[in-house]
Amino acid sequence: MVHTIKLRDDYIKLGQALKAAGLVENGVDAKYAIQDGLVLVNGNTELQRGKKLYSGDIVSFEGETIMISN
Repeated sequence: MVHTIKLRDDYIKLGQALKAAGLVENGVDAKYAIQDGLVLVNGNTELQRGKKLYSGDIVSFEGETIMISN
């Protein structure tokens, strides 16, 4: 399934995006998923929970996709 997150500001942080899309229940779950290398940003494993995502970025996690848009 593809989730689309519309930006309210210039960017959203990776952990916040996972929560906003409903793919994790809380920040702790996001932290561990990211630390364990389970989250891809634009096809690359991302290990920083605070990674800034901008319009056009694509996040993949457990077969789900998050598209960031304006």
